Amino acid sequence: MSYNNRESRESNQVVFGTRAVIEAIRAGKEIESLYIQRGISGDLINELRALLVEYNITAQQVPVEKLNRITMKNHQGVVAFISPIIYQKIEDIIPQIFEKGEVPLILVLDSITDVRNMGAIARTAECSGVHAIVVPAKGSAQINPDAIKTSAGALYKIPVCRHDNFMQTVKFLQESGLQLVCCTEKTTEYIYKPDYTAPTAIIMGSEEDGVRNEIIRISDHLAKIPMYGEIESLNVSVATGIILYEAIRQRLV
Repeated sequence: MSYNNRESRESNQVVFGTRAVIEAIRAGKEIESLYIQRGISGDLINELRALLVEYNITAQQVPVEKLNRITMKNHQGVVAFISPIIYQKIEDIIPQIFEKGEVPLILVLDSITDVRNMGAIARTAECSGVHAIVVPAKGSAQINPDAIKTSAGALYKIPVCRHDNFMQTVKFLQESGLQLVCCTEKTTEYIYKPDYTAPTAIIMGSEEDGVRNEIIRISDHLAKIPMYGEIESLNVSVATGIILYEAIRQRLV
């Protein structure tokens, strides 16, 4: 698949200092996370804040101690991490899939926060032919060197789409003709019932909270993995592999 035209970077780059961060944003760098010292002010900070609004970038207000733990250099109250990948928009990818005559298989990850789980999921998704991974802008694992390493480089190959309005993005998938298959324990149906030969978005939630209720309510299918042991849940990366390969099994028949 060639839906990913991103330039790869080797690792997350730390940029510190107000002017340096401003210039990184203006240069089009992908900001993975941005920390601003709580209570800080000044003309440069005001310029940075205006730029964040213009580029729709979210910053976290943190105590200076957190910044000092990241770097003891003169950070001036501002530290940013540059992502090793460039995020894409699912709105651009879905039409390309249909134009190529392929049946979309999209993986939606709702609040998966562990970077190693993210990497393992991406590796399985790339191996199983998933066209793209969709994540929320807030409450999702950073794509950092640990995630890249765990993915065996898959995060450089599979498009990752990060969206601020996550619910709106999920609805866009549905309106584009994809069925929403939500993997959740809140159902009596198993993952084998949906017809994955149709355009599909498979939705996985965090091990702690699962998929948010708003998404469960609009999903076309709720599906769970059969469990027979005493342990009540699987690691989310394992669970993702199980349901993805049920989809692949059906598509190979």
